[in-house]
Order: sequence, then C-alpha cells, then structure tokens
Amino acid sequence: MTRFALTIEFDGTPFFGLQRQKHGPSVQQSIEDALNSITGEKAVLHSAGRTDAGVHALAMRSHVDLEKDIEPFRLMGAINAHLRPDPIAILACEKVSEDWHARFTCTGRRYLYRIANRRAPLTLTKGRAWQVAHDLDVEAMHEAAQALVGKHDFTTFRSAHCQAKDPVKSLDRLDVEKAQTPWGEEVHIHAAARSFLHHQVRSMVGCLKLVGQGTWPIEQVREALEAKDRSKLGLNAPPQGLYFVEAIYPEDAICPQDEG
Repeated sequence: MTRFALTIEFDGTPFFGLQRQKHGPSVQQSIEDALNSITGEKAVLHSAGRTDAGVHALAMRSHVDLEKDIEPFRLMGAINAHLRPDPIAILACEKVSEDWHARFTCTGRRYLYRIANRRAPLTLTKGRAWQVAHDLDVEAMHEAAQALVGKHDFTTFRSAHCQAKDPVKSLDRLDVEKAQTPWGEEVHIHAAARSFLHHQVRSMVGCLKLVGQGTWPIEQVREALEAKDRSKLGLNAPPQGLYFVEAIYPEDAICPQDEG
C-alpha cells in the first residue's frame, strides 16, 4: 500500500462541495471515480479541509492509499485525463510516508476572499468573486478585522450546522487590502489559522463588508464577536468569492517516501 499526496485545484461552481455528498456532485466523488477507473480500487480521498458548494481551491492538499504500483507522475496524468471535463486539476502528486495525513498533519490553513468592487456586471470572473457595486472603505474593514485576530470564541461566526465541538479558535491573520487585478480593482481578505469553523471565513467577510459600506461602525465587529450569538451576525458572504489557498505542514512531515 502506497500513500500519495495530491495538490488539487478546482472551480467549485458545479459542485456541492469538496466532500462527497448524497444529494449532488462533489470534488471527492470525481477524483475517487477517476482513481477507480485507473486502478480498480475504491480509494478514499482525505483532504486538509472541507469546502461548501461554490467555494474554490488553488492548492487543496489531499491523500489516497493505493495498492497499485504506479509512479506519481503517471498517476497524476491519468487522474487528470479521467477528470475531464470536470474543472478539477491535480497539480502535484508525490509518495509520502504512511503516517502523513492530509488533515491531521496539517498545522495551518490559508483562505482568500475576493470582492469585485465595481458596478459593471462580472463576465470573466462571474462565479469567482462577490460583486459589490458601491465603494468600500478598505481601511475601516482592515481595522475592524483586527478585533477578530487572536484566540476567541467564534460562536457568532459559525454556521448553525457546524459540527466542531469547540467554538474557540485562534485566528492568526485577517488582513483586508485593495488589489489591482487584470479584471479591475478588487478587495482581498486574507485569513490564516490552524483550522476554521464552518462558515467562519464567510461570516467574518460578510460583517467586514457591512463596515466597508458604512452600515456597521468599526466597533460593531468586536461587539458581535463578544456577543457569542449567531443572531448578532450581520451577513454571511456568498461562497463564490472564497478560495482555499494553502495547507501548511511541518517540513519534516512531507518528505517523500524512500523509494530505494
């Protein structure tokens, strides 16, 4: 049995999320079906995080265990061939030790949220950013965001369906900045933590948007946090602007398996 680590990019638009679902297509199902066609094995994909319907990934890290002896480069090519036309790509594939786990070895996760700050309808980035037509005060958004950095009870910012046992999380980074892109000016929100609650990033972004448009004063974000009450949430941002950017691992945990 060989464990393969995969780096996966996907457009979440046509999927009901990363994890296999009973009621619709998922990224996991597409990859597992491809592996079954290639190897005849019913491999299970384990990933660093979960994503909701419509959420994208630039470099999701996952792993599968296979009995078939196959070189990583050939496996990557075969999976990509079988995934067509699904908007999923395996960017990298490597053999790792059997004690490396995409989820449990992961020590950090980074997300990006894109707000397309323009009045004209989205064309090239439709479904890949949240369009907000009115101007946003990015400096106020960033200032408000700093109240959320650190170790807190994020009950206000978690989904009612969140399965985490503890609402306390340590948020390492929440930065808001203007970004000039080929598609126009955007507002980018960068979030980093060891792990996140269900809908935490989208909930934080939604409240920051209210600050940016002047609906909420800056201090209301802190008040919402301290309330520890989901009913105090101002807004849950839509999924299409959210991207899983990176999964972080200890350097000694991702050394390729000795092939000698």
